[in-house]
Amino acid sequence: MVYIPPLNFAPVVSTAVSLYRSGYPMPLNYPFIADRLHLKTVIYVGDKDISDDYKNFLDAQDINYEFVYVKSCRDANINEQMDQVLLKVLDKKNYPILIHSNKGKHRVGVVVGIIRKLLQGWSTTGIYQEYGIFSGGLKGEVDLEFITMFDTELVVRKDGVPDFVKAREGDDGAY
Repeated sequence: MVYIPPLNFAPVVSTAVSLYRSGYPMPLNYPFIADRLHLKTVIYVGDKDISDDYKNFLDAQDINYEFVYVKSCRDANINEQMDQVLLKVLDKKNYPILIHSNKGKHRVGVVVGIIRKLLQGWSTTGIYQEYGIFSGGLKGEVDLEFITMFDTELVVRKDGVPDFVKAREGDDGAY
């Protein structure tokens, strides 16, 4: 069987827990997702309803589906929307996870940039380079500024946080 990953598919974290990014999966990608990724959770960061065939596929595979409405990082509720994604990512019970947007460029690029910055301690330069690779070199100045300025006040139990997450300063048992 030939396995075809979704557009802009790549691992974000591939340790004991696996976190992936991509564009919107199409039916030709379903065997790859089912047979290779063994997902527990899919987080769709987008602005459209998913198709019935995709919903049926996720249900048949017993994959938890989370829709986080994001039109752009200019949305009025964008901080809350990013916190919603981070809450799922910060809970190791949700892994393996695929986070996708429509094309796997800008919206998922913002989410991955925030994960790289806050959870993994990446430099701004590295985040910008990765964003550029997946956006096809298109500058997303507003997106990059949002990533740079974003911070969160989330508090979660440390014992549920995946191992790849870097401890924050003043870590007191909660993230």
